[in-house]
Amino acid sequence: MLQLRPGCECCDRDLPPESRDAMICSFECTFCHDCAQERLHGRCPNCGGELVRRPTRPTDKLSRFPAITERTFKPAGCPRD
Repeated sequence: MLQLRPGCECCDRDLPPESRDAMICSFECTFCHDCAQERLHGRCPNCGGELVRRPTRPTDKLSRFPAITERTFKPAGCPRD
């Protein structure tokens, strides 16, 4: 099951489970759409993989399978604007 990480690793913007702006790689590194496109040019700075839109989890499933709360913030790995 995908981890629904709560924020962008580059800018720390909140990305709640229902966000359609969350982008992930195959290792579930998570970035906001703006950072993924403008700063990272569609590639994960951690693994080099493609960043794609993270699917949303149906609301009725979130109570049983909640998003994680631990944040990953690694701005040093993201190019400056």
